[in-house]
Amino acid sequence: MRRNVADRSAVRRGVLGRTALGRTALGRAVRAGALVATVALGAGCSLVGGSGGSDAGGERKVVLVTHNSFSPPKELLEDFQKRTGVKLEVRASGDGGALTNQLVLTKSNPIGDVAFGVDSTFASRALDEGVFQPYRAAEGDRGPQRYAPQGGQDRLTAVDVGDVCLNVDTGWFQQRGVAEPKTLDDLTQPQYKDLLVAEDPATSSPGLAFLLATVAKYGENGYADYWTRLRGNGLKVTSGWEEAYNQDFSAGTGGKGQRPIVVSYASSPAFTIGDDGKPRTKALLDTCYRQVEYAGVLANAKNVDDARKVVDFLVSPEFQAKVAESMYVYPAREGVTLPEAWQRAAPLPERSAELPADQVKAGRERWVEQWRKTVRG
Repeated sequence: MRRNVADRSAVRRGVLGRTALGRTALGRAVRAGALVATVALGAGCSLVGGSGGSDAGGERKVVLVTHNSFSPPKELLEDFQKRTGVKLEVRASGDGGALTNQLVLTKSNPIGDVAFGVDSTFASRALDEGVFQPYRAAEGDRGPQRYAPQGGQDRLTAVDVGDVCLNVDTGWFQQRGVAEPKTLDDLTQPQYKDLLVAEDPATSSPGLAFLLATVAKYGENGYADYWTRLRGNGLKVTSGWEEAYNQDFSAGTGGKGQRPIVVSYASSPAFTIGDDGKPRTKALLDTCYRQVEYAGVLANAKNVDDARKVVDFLVSPEFQAKVAESMYVYPAREGVTLPEAWQRAAPLPERSAELPADQVKAGRERWVEQWRKTVRG
C-alpha cells in the first residue's frame, strides 16, 4: 500500500477548537514541509510579510493563504505565473482550523489576498465574521456551485470534495466467510464485535466527520445511543488516522492490525490496489460524510484583481485535473477525469451525508463533549 493514503488527522485539522474538519492524505502532510520551502515562485520570494500587490520593483504579487497540506504540482503554479504575469506566493498557515482562526483574527488587515482551505465545517464562522468578499468565479458554474455553502452569497467557491467513510479489509472477510457490513447499523451487530477502529473526534478530522455522520443519521436524540451500542460491541478509539489505519487496521501498512473495519476516506481504496490490479479494501459508500474545501477573495485584500485570478485558477480544468493525484481529494469541477485507479476503486460517493454548516457550528462542541461522556466515560 502506498504511503499517500488519505490522512486528515490532527496533522491537518483535527483538534477541536484549534483545527477544522477535513480530508487529506498522509502524502499531503509529508509533502507539505517541502511545499512551504519551494512553492513561492521566483528567487528570494519570502513566505512572511504583508499582503500582496506590487513590490518595490513593480512586480505583481498575490498572496495565497492556505493550510499546510496544499500540495499541487509546482509546474502548475509556475504556469499560472507565466500566463498571468502574477507572482503567486503561497503562505501555509497550519491546519485548516488554524487557517480559519487566523483569517478571522486578521480580517481587518489580512495576511494575504486570497485563501484556500476553509472547509464546510468552519465555513459558517468565516462567513459570519466577514472574512471574504463577494466574487463569483469565472467558471464557478461548472460544478463548484453544487457545493456552495449556506449563506455564502458568492463569497466562497468550492475547489475540492472529500468523503470520510468506513473502509473494510475485503480479504479478511472473504477468508473467514463473514459478510462485510454495509451500513452504520450493521456495526452494532454481534458478528462485528471487536472489529471496528475509529478516531477520536476531539483530535482527528475523520473522527469528527464520522461523529457528524452519526448525528446526521440518528439525530441529536439518537446519536449518543448509537455510540453506546458501538462501545458495547467492542469499538476501539485512537487519537488519529495514522494510528488507526497503519497500526490497527488489518489492511494497513503496518501489516499487524487486527481490526478489519476502520474510519478512513472514500479515496483510500485507490491506494491499496495489489499486483493483481484489485484493491484490497473497499469504502462502504452508505456510511460516508462529505467535506468540501473552499477558496475566496479576502475582505480588505490589497490585490483584489489578481486574487480573483487565483480563485479562477483553482477551479480551472488544468488545476482540477491534478486535484486527485496531488491532494488526494475529488475535484469540484464537473467532467474532470479521475485517475484510472480511482475510477476502479474510489469513485466519488453519490449519497454522502451532510449537515448544514450552521447546525455543525451550533452543535459541534456539544456533540463532541457528549461523545466523550458516552465513549470515554
